[in-house]
Amino acid sequence: MEKWEKLRNPNQYIERRIHQQTEKEKKQNRLLVMTSIESVKWLALQGCAFRGHDESTESTNRGNFIELIKSHGRANNEIDDVVLEKAAKNAKYTSPVDESHNEQMAIILRYVDSDGFVRERFFEVVSVKDTNALTLKKEICVVLRQYNLLITNLQGQGYDGASNMRGEWNGLQALFLRECPSAYYVHCFAHRLQLALVVVAKDRAGATRWSSHFASVKRFIEMFGSTCTLLENLINEGSNNSIRGEAKGALKVMKTFDFAFILLLMHEVLEKSDILCQALQMKDQDILNAMHFVSSTKLLLQEMCDDRWESFIWYVVEFCRSNDIDVPELTDRYMDGTRRSCQQKNNITVEDYYHFQIFNAVIDFQLMELNNRFMEKTIELLKLYEALNPTDRFKSFSIDAICGLAEEFYPLDFNKEEIPDLKRQLDHYKFDVIRNP
Repeated sequence: MEKWEKLRNPNQYIERRIHQQTEKEKKQNRLLVMTSIESVKWLALQGCAFRGHDESTESTNRGNFIELIKSHGRANNEIDDVVLEKAAKNAKYTSPVDESHNEQMAIILRYVDSDGFVRERFFEVVSVKDTNALTLKKEICVVLRQYNLLITNLQGQGYDGASNMRGEWNGLQALFLRECPSAYYVHCFAHRLQLALVVVAKDRAGATRWSSHFASVKRFIEMFGSTCTLLENLINEGSNNSIRGEAKGALKVMKTFDFAFILLLMHEVLEKSDILCQALQMKDQDILNAMHFVSSTKLLLQEMCDDRWESFIWYVVEFCRSNDIDVPELTDRYMDGTRRSCQQKNNITVEDYYHFQIFNAVIDFQLMELNNRFMEKTIELLKLYEALNPTDRFKSFSIDAICGLAEEFYPLDFNKEEIPDLKRQLDHYKFDVIRNP
């Protein structure tokens, strides 16, 4: 009778049970897909990387995409039950490895439309066999030809700061310039500054990992004494040998004159570049003002190299004394390596070593990087372009600057006979644009 009753119950019918199970799976799958889509949309909107360095289940940080999925799961138990390791093996919507085995290049066009508005549009993604400059140029040319776009009409080009892109002789920008002299290369100035500062920070600061973060270095100096006290407490009271050992090693390094000298030197160098860094990261960036900051930053660094050694070394010595750091006798002979006299190649003092081989070397290297990243021709080009900036009713409008721009940078578009004609037209335009902006 019991079996008969179950058979008479419609909810026990096989097709009904299958249907119920299917509906449940559909709901879970939709929840999983929607969670993945929302995560992708958020990361794309914020311009964040998807992948992580270590996406294994043992990793404490599995990358932005997976960590965002996990965050959704912590906020909603229904989501937590269907994502990542709890999802079906064929429907995790994650990849254990980077499935893109080929190099890819994204092409974006920036142009002026028929109404005079500047537009920027994603154009195409192209697979390339390698990232050699010649290969990239060939592929870009193929794409442009497909749409009947002439290379000779290029008026600018922009890439990242990799050597295969920005190389003066064989970089991608140089290859296009040979065919189109007006296609000037401009690399994001905020990124240029970051690269210039990071190179110096890595070269001298080693594993400190402060990079170009001036605020972090400044704060660390302010809390130097407290940090040393904390490390001393960990050495005495750490919960295990590993923590006590790491604290002892860190404190030993921090309590050296070398560490203090480089820490304070990086602070001084980054401080000189901080205003430029802020100016370049502003959303409504004033190009002319930013270019002035590039020039003034170089002058400040050069002045520091020429005239600030005495005040800087006094600052370092005082810092060391206030933090119980041994200060070497600056007039003693500098001893390298094992400090044996027979191994010393140069007869220089301790002060000479820190002055010329570290202080001057770091500043010179920083100046070299800034000069390489912020080439004078590019700076001059952008200064002249500022004359076309419509901000504040064309406040920066300058006939001389525009004529100079045409004469110096676009000789193929404006010959010498046309420059006077351009000037006369701009005389009229100046009054018209201010009255009818």
